[in-house]
Amino acid sequence: MKLQKTNAARLLDKAGILYELIQYEVDENDLAAGHIAAQLGEPVERVFKTLVLEGDRTGHFVCVLPGDCEVDLKAAARVSGNKKCDLIPVKELLPLTGYIRGGCSPVGMKKPFPTWFHSTALLYDYIYVSAGVRGLQFRLSPKDIISYTRASVADIAVPMR
Repeated sequence: MKLQKTNAARLLDKAGILYELIQYEVDENDLAAGHIAAQLGEPVERVFKTLVLEGDRTGHFVCVLPGDCEVDLKAAARVSGNKKCDLIPVKELLPLTGYIRGGCSPVGMKKPFPTWFHSTALLYDYIYVSAGVRGLQFRLSPKDIISYTRASVADIAVPMR
């Protein structure tokens, strides 16, 4: 079966970024990175999730963090120049980014938002991020995706409780 190229994949192609598209089985009741990691046979810390937040001063921004972590709201606010911030409601995700929950990619949102990757991304030769739809992940170099998204790197995550 031929994989449908996502808009995010076309953008990376155009930029000359090397990646692999990896399919996985979607479970509508479990969109967590742990489920994706198990499907890929990879450690969950290599499967990065893309979260969209809103700060009280700067507006929307993006945090990309390992699947076994949650965003550290204080750290995210600090690095993004906000006093406080919070995750946006799920219902705002599609109109704002063009992506649905479980398929939100740091590549190809409706408009470019300031983006931060958790610093552990740089520990790996490759990581996974959503390719823009549920059931499809990019496997690529963290340096390439960080550079492409003009992201910064910071400690913005804490282990899930």
